[in-house]
Formats: sequence, structure tokens, C-alpha cells
Amino acid sequence: MTQPSTPDIHGDKILILDFGAQYTQLIARRIREIGVYCEIWAWDHDPAEIAAFGAKGIILSGGPESTTEAGSPRAPQQVFDAGVPLLGICYGMQTMAMQHGGMVEGGHHREFGYAEVEVTAASALLDGLKDKPGTPARLDVWMSHGDRVTAVPEGFSVIARTAGVPIIAMADEARRWYGVQFHPEVTHTTSGELMLRRFVVDVCGCRTLWTAANIIEDQIARVRALVGDDEVILGLSGGVDSSVVAALLHRAIGDKLTCVFVDTGLLRWQEGDQVMAMFAQNMGVKVLRVNAADRYFDRLEGVQDPEAKRKVIGNLFVEIFDEESQKLANAKWLAQGTIYPDVIESAGSKTGKAHVIKSHHNVGGLPEHMKLGLVEPLRELFKDEVRRLGLALGLPRDMVFRHPFPGPGLGVRILGEVKREYAELLAQADHIFIDELRNAGLYDRTSQAFAVFLPVKSVGVVGDARAYEWVIALRAVETIDFMTAHWAHLPYDFLGTVSNRIINELRGVSRVVYDISGKPPATIEWE
Repeated sequence: MTQPSTPDIHGDKILILDFGAQYTQLIARRIREIGVYCEIWAWDHDPAEIAAFGAKGIILSGGPESTTEAGSPRAPQQVFDAGVPLLGICYGMQTMAMQHGGMVEGGHHREFGYAEVEVTAASALLDGLKDKPGTPARLDVWMSHGDRVTAVPEGFSVIARTAGVPIIAMADEARRWYGVQFHPEVTHTTSGELMLRRFVVDVCGCRTLWTAANIIEDQIARVRALVGDDEVILGLSGGVDSSVVAALLHRAIGDKLTCVFVDTGLLRWQEGDQVMAMFAQNMGVKVLRVNAADRYFDRLEGVQDPEAKRKVIGNLFVEIFDEESQKLANAKWLAQGTIYPDVIESAGSKTGKAHVIKSHHNVGGLPEHMKLGLVEPLRELFKDEVRRLGLALGLPRDMVFRHPFPGPGLGVRILGEVKREYAELLAQADHIFIDELRNAGLYDRTSQAFAVFLPVKSVGVVGDARAYEWVIALRAVETIDFMTAHWAHLPYDFLGTVSNRIINELRGVSRVVYDISGKPPATIEWE
């Protein structure tokens, strides 16, 4: 009896052309949540590749520039020649209109934020959608634009307006081309998900095969086909990405995977034991634990500059990883936790207009002689998709959804020189803070929370004696994208409880302070 084949989860796909909007990755995440695979390419991507991609529909994103300015981005003609449904969002609508004989004007009053849209004509995109009772149908949407379409091209009809803007959405039903001036991808547009679903499923005819279970099966098949009987090594950090890679590869190739876990002495409280318990004992993954704390503290002695500390910590990891990999003579592949935002940032555009480009190296600076092939099973996934995969693979929710932790670990949360006694104190203080956040139901309400060791001494009274001891700072923020952040307004009683526990339980700490700086001007981490 033949085994049923894995569905082609990449077969029905949407292409998103990015004109530099801050929301472009959000469009892709919404499409993926609907269950349809999509990719983001720069607006000036090779037109021949756009034509050959085989998308069942193309979305033109928003962007910061004005279509009325000379040299502003335009969609390649191959987009319009592809014969597939198109959806232009904000700038995407404007360039679609302008490139087909419509008119766009700038200099109008900028619309930013909530708006109420009135649906004025029938369309496959908006029919049946209604956020308020009554006739005609009205929708609550989110705007962010200065330019506007003032005349639609031939073949298009106006399908929505606001009180102040006559053309808010347009449609050419014969070609299945649509444009909306608002942003359906943001949660403030109440029926935004339904609009995107209407476009990708009903108009484009995409099947919703992009699910966690199907992605796991697809990646297992791909990994097996790629590596064959070779062995694979993975640097396991205990973070979400490397943990999901470990679980996925273990399911795919079993004991042909060897994980190298370097315990730097700069990890969270008892994290080394937790990683070994989860992966080696509970899941049966082959994990080599390298207890390297002594080497790290020796190498960091006297080093105070934050960048210098990062280099020391990163270089020593590469050194140790290289030493361990040489013991695995049959290892031909290196697994990495590269995710899709890394890929997008590395790809960029030919002109550099679509993105601010930065290069990406997940494990940078590996020695030349290692000559390993790369296995990157998460490179198509956003962070929220990685987390969904982690849950589907049986990883504990607490681990999958825990707050970010910097690569250099506590090394950049100890200001100035890193010493073993500081790291041990800080790890325990951090554990108390996180423990109390969980107990109070506040952990999931904060995006990132941690303790910082300040290398200054403060006068205190411990028992009946005067003490001159260390200071611990607490930091908790709320953010969506980690580009900007607000300090978390934690209850005073809660902060009092955390402070009391740290001072009472940790010998050597006499003062606890709370950081109320936003980002900007401060960064989230202190170093």
C-alpha cells in the first residue's frame, strides 16, 4: 500500500511586491495565517523571475514614497501581464492606477488612523462585508497616506469612498484587479482578514494548505532528501529557533543529528540543566553539553567595553563549536535557525530603495576548514509560525513563548566587567523576577523582562548592620515589533514583592531599582 504523498504546500502561492512599507511583513503574516504560502520580493526584483514564479495572485504593498515624484517605484510590466488577480494596497493602488492611465495627486490633507468607509458598488472583494448595521455597508478601516487616486483607469469602477475622499477602493472585475487605499493587514481594519481571505482564497483560488502539521511533514521530507545518510550538527542555544530546529530535525533524521550545547555560565538560572532535561532526557536527542563557564570567565577578565565583550563571547563560541564538530567525523551539514525576516533583510533590492539593507549571518565567522552544507528548515517561517511549529512538535508552551534572550546572554546584562559572582547573582535575581511575573499573571502581558547587574555599591541596612552592596535593576517593556517599546507599568505592590525577594534571598544585594525608560531614547537591553 502506497503512502499518501505530502500535499504541495508551496503550489498555491501569493507574491507580495514590497515598495518599502513598514507593514509589508504584516501582509505576509496575515496571508500565512489564512493558510496560504506567500513570499515577499522587492518591487524591483528581476521581472523574469516574477513572471516565472507562478503566483496565483500578486499583492502590491504600500510604501513611503509618492507616485507623483519622478523616479518613484513602479510595478514591473510582468505583474500586469501575468494574467492573475492583483491587489494594490495604498501605494500599490496608486501605482496601479497611475501605470494604467488613472490620476494620482499629492498635497492633500494626510489621512492617518481610523476612517469609516462606505461601500458604493458591488465587487468580489468587498461584497457582504459590513462592520456596522444599515445600508449602504460601512467598514472600519485604518488609513496611512498623503497621496490619493483622483481618477480611476479605464475598466475600473469605484467601489468605496469616505466622506472626504471619493475614491478609496477600485475594482476591474474583468481582470480581477483591485485597489484599496486603506490597510487590510492591520488589526484596526475590522474586516481586514476577511478581505484578504476573500482575495487569496475566493478570487485567486488558493487552497489553505499552509498549516503547522503540513509544514512539519514538508520539512521532514526536504531534510531527508537533502542530507540523505549524512550526519548534521546544530548549535543548540536553548532559544526558541534552535529548539524548534532540534525538535524538527530529530523527528526527521533521529540520531543522525548531534546538538552541541555550550554552557557559557552566562545563561538563565539552571538553563543548562533544563535544556539537557528537555532534549536529551525527555526527547532522546543526542546533545553534547560543553561546560565552558571557566573558559568564558577567564577570557572576559578585564574586558569592560560592551562590543568587546560581544566579540569575546561570540568568538569563543565559534572556537568551542569548531572543537566539538571536529570530533564528529561524519558530520557534513550545519543546521541553523535562520528565519524568514533574516532572508528578506539579506535579499533587499537592486536599487536599495525598497529596504534599508543589512547583511545577515546566523552563525557568523565559522572557520573555513569546516566546509559544511547548510540546513535551514525555518528559513521560510516568521517567528509566530516558528512558535506554532514548536507547539505542534510537542515543545512546552513556556519554552516556546518565553521572552527573547540576547546571544551573549548575561554578558551584556552585567555592566562593565563580567565576573562569575556577578553572573550567579544576576541569574538568580532574574529568575526571581520572571518567577513572580508568572505567579502574578503578568509574564505574557510583557514582551521582554529581565534583571541587570549594576557594578556600583549602595549603602543599605541588612539585619541591624550597615551594608555596602550591589544594585539590581529590573527592566520590563511592552512592544509589538521591538523597534519601539514602552516601559511596562507593573503594579507597585508587585515590584515591592520582587524587590523584597531579591534583597532577602540574595546575599550581596541591598537595592533594587526599576527602569522606566522608553525605546527610543533608551534601547531595550542596557548594553
